[in-house]
Amino acid sequence: ADSMSEVGNGTLTTHVLNTATGLPAAGLAVRLAQLQEPGPQWTELAQRRTDADGRCQPLLAPGQAKSGTYKLHFETAEYWQGLGHTSFYPFVEVVFIITDPAQKLHVPLLISPYSYTTYRGS
Repeated sequence: ADSMSEVGNGTLTTHVLNTATGLPAAGLAVRLAQLQEPGPQWTELAQRRTDADGRCQPLLAPGQAKSGTYKLHFETAEYWQGLGHTSFYPFVEVVFIITDPAQKLHVPLLISPYSYTTYRGS
């Protein structure tokens, strides 16, 4: 049995933080898709739900990453509804490019009901 706090090896990770409370966003659904060239078709690669620490198992396994354009889709409205809030953003999509498939990528998301921020973490 996998322990929820154990995050395994992988090349793409995320962390979702609720900046209204300063606490991790737990139970938030995350999906990863890759853009098929030529676009605009997206192929879904992974589905996760964040754990109590706002993290989830890596979305790309070692060796699974290829260079290309990817999209992380975060179901923010569902998360805020669970807390009794409405959200200005029904979901958040973060699109980014992987140029070096061997490099580890961390793409965190900071959310509040009326704002979000993402950045390339390490």
